[in-house]
Amino acid sequence: MKRELYGTVIVTYRCNAHCNMCDCFKDPTKPEEEITLDEIRKLPEMAFTNITGGEPFIRKDIEEIVEILLKKTNRIVISTNGYFSDRILKLCKRFPQVGIRISIEGLEATNNMIRGIPDGFNRGYDTLQKLVEMGHPDVGFGMTVQDANCEDLVPLYHLANDLNMEFATATLHNSFYFRKTDNKILNPEKVSLCFEKLINELLESSSPKKWFRAYFNYGLINYIYGNKRLLPCDMAKQAFFVDPWGDVIPCNGMVKKAVMGSIRTQEWNEIWDSEQAENVRRCVKKCTRNCWMIGSVSPAMHKYIWIPAWWVLKHKFRPGKKYVFRESDFRNG
Repeated sequence: MKRELYGTVIVTYRCNAHCNMCDCFKDPTKPEEEITLDEIRKLPEMAFTNITGGEPFIRKDIEEIVEILLKKTNRIVISTNGYFSDRILKLCKRFPQVGIRISIEGLEATNNMIRGIPDGFNRGYDTLQKLVEMGHPDVGFGMTVQDANCEDLVPLYHLANDLNMEFATATLHNSFYFRKTDNKILNPEKVSLCFEKLINELLESSSPKKWFRAYFNYGLINYIYGNKRLLPCDMAKQAFFVDPWGDVIPCNGMVKKAVMGSIRTQEWNEIWDSEQAENVRRCVKKCTRNCWMIGSVSPAMHKYIWIPAWWVLKHKFRPGKKYVFRESDFRNG
């Protein structure tokens, strides 16, 4: 049977970082209450799995978690702040097929201010370099773009290119997952002009994957201005999250957690085919959050590929400057 689901497993809310856009470190899970290996074994077959937190490498059994999930999924990517270098390198030597995405929020001073980890930039960057040196095939870093770091956006992209790495982006969100209600872009025009530069860099590339990343970043501008999502949201149908308590939820973008069922007390099909899950899907269909996060956008871009493809065709092959940001395009919705 073809694997089609996109899954995100939040293995812990423990975190050694004190990021300004995420307060999960203030309310960490206890090790003894976090999702167990037996519960992870109950998850379904997946096309793609993201392991995240909190900081997933705080889990002492992270290698066992990966070993179980590799039997269920075509691809795994672990999101991490890169601080626990020895643990990351050890896991990657054992599982070279696993992707690693290290969160770096800007150049050194900016990153350390935003992430609240002393010497966090050097620790994360050192981990990236070691992964490259050992020839790990799937390495990259991600950046949550905000007023404080937007001017570092293109320089970080160049850094990723120099290291031949993936470069992922996000922007500020408020939800139960981040434990935040006050995240806000204060100068959307300034931030969007930085995105414009990145979009044009991506479109100038010879890589089709980067052309579609340009579209994703265009969607981030659209989100910053509070407009309707560029693509439908099919969370709870095509994709799901599991939190550290084993609750199966549609996503991490809602104001309040919407629970479809519990892998702790139920089997997967019992959850996925339940009336409770259908009620959550109806809530998702009516959701007005218009989130633009990779967990929901990536499966949507695959499903509705003609929409981003048409945008790419219009901009990639345009003579001169590929994409021009005009605030009026977004202020008018």
